[in-house]
Amino acid sequence: MHRLILLRHGKAESVSATGGDFDRGLTDRGRRDSALMGRVLAEAGVTLDVALVSSARRAQETWEEVSRAFPDVRADVSRGLYLAAREQLAAAVAAVGEGLNVIVVGHNPGLHEFALDLAGSAAPPALDRFQTAAAAVFRIDRAGRARLERLMTPREHGGGPT
Repeated sequence: MHRLILLRHGKAESVSATGGDFDRGLTDRGRRDSALMGRVLAEAGVTLDVALVSSARRAQETWEEVSRAFPDVRADVSRGLYLAAREQLAAAVAAVGEGLNVIVVGHNPGLHEFALDLAGSAAPPALDRFQTAAAAVFRIDRAGRARLERLMTPREHGGGPT
């Protein structure tokens, strides 16, 4: 694998029409920020081969917006990524295979914990909080070691609360 991008879903409504967490969709801000982060990643030269996407509505809607910047990327939607723990996320990424650029669109706290594990002692203070639509971009070397290249947030690029 060359790069691994961990992307938290965009800002979601607090309650869905069904009352279920799984069914919560994105707010207008969540859609804007997700689309923004897709453009930011593409403009930063990030290339993607595979998207691993939680089947929760808010994660799928996040990928829908991000994928406009990456129209040819294969998306694998999985219920197993819904509120997945860091170990489940690591297993899903490992199952993709090596040599591919992968984005995971998921949820906290597992996504945040996975990012902290990958960053290790080099985790910057900015990674203390993994806000909605934030993207942690890791470079994976041939030995499988991860190095955080950057953490991108919508706010840094003109998004966030309006």
